[in-house]
Amino acid sequence: MKIAVFGGYAPSLFRFRGPMMRAMVEAGHDVTGLAPGEEPALIAKLADMGVGYRPVPLGRTNLNPLEDFNSLRAITAVLREIRPDLLLSYTIKPVIYGSLAAARVGVPHRHAMITGLGSTLQGKGFKMGCMAALAKWLYRRGLARNEGVFFQNPDDRAFFEQHHLLPSGCRITMINGSGVDLDFFNDTPLPEGPLTFIMVARMTRDKGIAEYVEAARLLRARYPEIRFELLGPFDSNPTAISRNEVLAWEREGVVQYLGTTTDVRPFLAKAHVLVLPSYGEGTPRSVLEAMAMGRAVVTTLAPGCKETVIAGQTGFLVPTKDSVGLAEAMGRFRADRSLEVKMGKAARTYAEDKYDVHKVNSVILKALALF
Repeated sequence: MKIAVFGGYAPSLFRFRGPMMRAMVEAGHDVTGLAPGEEPALIAKLADMGVGYRPVPLGRTNLNPLEDFNSLRAITAVLREIRPDLLLSYTIKPVIYGSLAAARVGVPHRHAMITGLGSTLQGKGFKMGCMAALAKWLYRRGLARNEGVFFQNPDDRAFFEQHHLLPSGCRITMINGSGVDLDFFNDTPLPEGPLTFIMVARMTRDKGIAEYVEAARLLRARYPEIRFELLGPFDSNPTAISRNEVLAWEREGVVQYLGTTTDVRPFLAKAHVLVLPSYGEGTPRSVLEAMAMGRAVVTTLAPGCKETVIAGQTGFLVPTKDSVGLAEAMGRFRADRSLEVKMGKAARTYAEDKYDVHKVNSVILKALALF
């Protein structure tokens, strides 16, 4: 079977969907990745797995109707050329425009993976509310003739059902995120030295970065030896945090910005606890990777986040937008340094039981009838 996997960010094809596409190839299928941009190193990595690549123009965060229309035409042309038997798309624009294009050219099997609601779909206020209404309408159009939809958490599924975004008869499959490669992200000893927290995320407000910084301020006032690190790229999202804001936090001495990386493992290895105060996710990849490396986690009671932590065993859960509660939870690791050891071990076990990428991919391939 010829399969196209379409994502909105080219590196995610290898980093997040690589094991899945490798499993598809090993099952005897012809696989092509689609995403915006051409990166020779990425294309070579995909080729080593036996996966082809086709670039398609697609702005991940822009809201330009003319540009999106041109993207739809280009996606349609690529799908018409490669003629896949099955399209699996993930993230908002690939799901919407990929599904529409696939229906246009008669791709027999069309599936979507919802990896989170995003800030657009949950917009409040007049402007953001209009954007949310448009996004819902586009989802209804895009998914109208899809065969199946994957959800990574029950809250997102409930949202799509409540707002009637799914076609009748659509097959729904629940999966535990994208899974995590437990061999690549192996169990790593905790470092010596002062307690170090790390947050790994795009620089957007809905990841809870402002709450993380404020919690760091509160804790550093009492325990100046604690380190707070921030790792991740800047973004063009409407809720983006500017480079100047981050530099100001660094000058203040409240957090250390580590920049960006293609391999998060060395940074997780030097930290004791991962923190993600997000307002909502599909299933947060950074949490799975940290747990696989034996790191305790502090995250929120938000959709997608709350499922990844067993409160009191693998980490702590706090309300969203609550920097005081976040500081209190993080402070418990300072009060009892044995927690990072006990919870880190429990987190690794939880990752092995629930988030093993091979288990997740088995569910996906079975739902797609690929073996």
